Order: sequence, then C-alpha cells, then structure tokens
Amino acid sequence: MAGKGTPATALLTTREVEHTLRTYDHDPRHESYGPEAAEALGVAPERVFKTLVTTVDGALTVGVVPVTGQLDLKALAAAVGGKKARMADPAAAERATGYVVGGISPLGHRTRLPLVVDASAETFATVLVSGGRRGLEIELAPGDLIALTTATVAAITS
Repeated sequence: MAGKGTPATALLTTREVEHTLRTYDHDPRHESYGPEAAEALGVAPERVFKTLVTTVDGALTVGVVPVTGQLDLKALAAAVGGKKARMADPAAAERATGYVVGGISPLGHRTRLPLVVDASAETFATVLVSGGRRGLEIELAPGDLIALTTATVAAITS
C-alpha cells in the first residue's frame, strides 16, 4: 500500500512542489491519528497538522490545526466570514474530500472546499499533513500548503 499514490501526492507531483513522503505502520487500535504519526515518525507533534472538516453556516469548510491543539470553531467561522461552525458529519466529509476519516489530507479534495490553516504553521520550515491515507504523511513548506489550497491563514487553534 505504501507505494500507491493518492490525489494529494498526485497534486504535488503535477505541480512539482518539493515535498517528502513519510510513512509509518498505522496501528488500527490507535484512536488519535496525528499523535500516532508524530510518535512513529519522531517529529515534534506541533509540526504535525490534522485536517478537520466542519460546516460553517451549513457549508463544508476545512480547518488545518496542529495535533497538539483543538480547533476553535468560533475562530474558524470568523476566518471565513461565517457565524457558526460545527464538526461535519464524517460521511459528508469523506464524500466531499474523497478520503477516509483519519486519512483526510488538506490536498487533492474531490470537491474544492474553503480551507483555513492555523497561523502557527508559518513558524516552521516544514509541516506534516496527511497524505490521503492512514500511515502516510506529507512533509512540505507551509507556504506551499497555503498556496496549493488557496487557504486563509488565521489563529484557529484553542
């Protein structure tokens, strides 16, 4: 499975964006995917970002935050000019992104969704995000992540 590409890896290859694929053996008994990735890869957990699909005023919206923090739904809504945010139904998140929960990448979604990256990402030379399946992380410059997703950058972690 480690050799198979994903829409996220295909996008990076097509756009010729510098990145590193980092793989690890996902333990299906592990409930927290991001901390598992940080530990397995020997990376500071604040550099590993999770992709969370929400609804803001009824529209699917993505928040990308460090695995060490929680998504601030109120701040996310404000960042996209909305009033109220809540976590999206997992099935709706999977349909819109084309990925399974626990492996949702911020890159290569089936449907283009508004995306907000937490401002803390810009403090690192590189960050890690899901590569589109459990056990696959992509390490890339935060500026490239923001450019590829046309993301808004805001403080959305509580």
